[in-house]
Amino acid sequence: MQKLFLLLAFLGIFQTSEAQNNIIPAPVSYEYSDAMFMLDNQTSIDVRSENPEVRRYAELFQAFLAGSGNKVEMRFVATPDRMNKVIRVELNKTPDSELGNEGYTLEVNEELISLKANAPAGIFNAFQTLRQLLPREFEVTDEDGYAGLGMIMGCKIKDYPRFGWRGLMLDVSRHFFTADEVKAYIDKMVLYKYNVLHWHLTDDEGWRLEIKSMPKLTEVGAWRVERFGRFGETRPFPKEGEKATYGGFYTQEQVKDIVKYAAERNVRIVPEIDLPGHSMALLAAYPELSTKKEPHFVNPGSKFAEWYGNGTFEMLIENTVNPADEKVYEAIDKIMTEVAALFPEEYIHMGGDESYHGYWERDANVQKFMKKNKIADTHELQSYFVKRVEKIVNSKGKKLIGWDEILEGGLAEGAAVMSWRGMKGGIEAAKMGHNVVMTPTTFAYIDYMQGDQSVENKIYAELSLKKSYEFEPVPDGVDPKFILGGQANLWTEVIPNLPFAFYMSYPRAFATAEVLWSQKDKKDWNSFLNRTEVHFGRFDAAKTNISKAIYDPIVKVYKEGDKLMCELNSDMPNTDIYFTIDNTYPVQYGRKYLAPFEIPEGDLSLRTQSFRNGHPIGRSLQIHRTDLLKRVK
Repeated sequence: MQKLFLLLAFLGIFQTSEAQNNIIPAPVSYEYSDAMFMLDNQTSIDVRSENPEVRRYAELFQAFLAGSGNKVEMRFVATPDRMNKVIRVELNKTPDSELGNEGYTLEVNEELISLKANAPAGIFNAFQTLRQLLPREFEVTDEDGYAGLGMIMGCKIKDYPRFGWRGLMLDVSRHFFTADEVKAYIDKMVLYKYNVLHWHLTDDEGWRLEIKSMPKLTEVGAWRVERFGRFGETRPFPKEGEKATYGGFYTQEQVKDIVKYAAERNVRIVPEIDLPGHSMALLAAYPELSTKKEPHFVNPGSKFAEWYGNGTFEMLIENTVNPADEKVYEAIDKIMTEVAALFPEEYIHMGGDESYHGYWERDANVQKFMKKNKIADTHELQSYFVKRVEKIVNSKGKKLIGWDEILEGGLAEGAAVMSWRGMKGGIEAAKMGHNVVMTPTTFAYIDYMQGDQSVENKIYAELSLKKSYEFEPVPDGVDPKFILGGQANLWTEVIPNLPFAFYMSYPRAFATAEVLWSQKDKKDWNSFLNRTEVHFGRFDAAKTNISKAIYDPIVKVYKEGDKLMCELNSDMPNTDIYFTIDNTYPVQYGRKYLAPFEIPEGDLSLRTQSFRNGHPIGRSLQIHRTDLLKRVK
């Protein structure tokens, strides 16, 4: 019996020690020791601070432990011992200049875990690291779940963020997420030390925020006719008399609750009211704010724009407010008055992206307005609009931020730029002395496909986990002081529910978290992959969806003369790839990939799958030859 106990104890220690170096994002410094702290019901949390935020963060951790079956008391313990183990929490009496407001130190010894920081936010982040040091069983959320003992190997950590803006954007317009679902999204992001939720509240497909002075925004703009399947041509426009039944919105009381919930977890929320384009839901409620003043509907995801492949497009239905109409600015003033009162964050996001100017160019009143005000073209007109909106936002005690199109025609003084069309806009804005949040499509658009298009929701672009990890927010030649940080963006055209939102966000959000928190010299792709695999297990324990596309083979096809050639790769080391091209299966009885091979002509498919130690780890891909041909560039 004693031998069995020692064996189980050894296995537990081994499993726990494996988890010690799997922190995401990677800390500034980590020193291992041979001590071991066993968290159980004889552990207490000793808060040595009168700060209410510090106590609240300790209570959140206490509640997390209770969910795993460990009842940990909050009490003062003068001298820890084996029967009175302690998690001690305190603010530094003399601030450590390296830590700033969000940094912390964490030390694990036999009988004491010490969390120290300059400010409450640092304590919160220390608790997130401590949570990751616990076994994955602590993430089990079942009511009858019991994680057992929490063995934590000794260590000493010093950690602080590289950037102050570490964000995720959640689009709730194209698909509506309930208040509880938004909170669940926040719960997951804070575990990886994100501190900004960019909340995309309005767009063509729905207006999600109650504005009491303009009730039609939610009476009309929050609802659309229900359609299923992919956005675009397969979704017909509303039929005459068809009722709008899909949608929803957040009451102001719900918003206040979500903002409070986020703040209690070190997250500030940046609201976005998308103007002057992406305003079809607004114009459905108040068509008089457009140039044509024609009745509209909220777009159910139908195709209402023609894209020409070179970045230019034409709107088939007007979705842009009229910048020459004073009533538009009166409406915006009403909206921003209520938005500013709801959100304590210093920035309000005005959108500004993909604004179609065709209706402005064709409207006689707009042209007359431009001539009167000596506005040379519609780019300058958009700049005029942005500057007017900025004055409105500033009058509410807030700062303006917008997508990089707000640079066109001249940037409003004091506005910040969110650079999404690559890094160019951010570089331009930073060199002009404006603050910048980097969020380029090439690294940060997590609605893009993350695996092979044969097994993913097909969309027009792809973004692998490896590419996400290559993101560097400070371009060469740019003063870092103007780069606030960065974020990843989740647009939801093909994301209808929260489980799939998690699938699309993670693990790529791990990569962005590490890019924005960890020091540049700490980036290590192979180390990150190893830690990501451990966090797959944590998501599985929590029964939370996550993509494991990193395991799938990467299929590349090309022409070699008249031959169609195929190359298979993997971003995951220590994997073998097997394939067949003769319509046989299962794949493990096919050929092991060693070198590029020819796909012969015929009615056949490539089947391929990744294996490790003889066991399948990736999904089985099946791609017909005709589809492979389409991939040749």
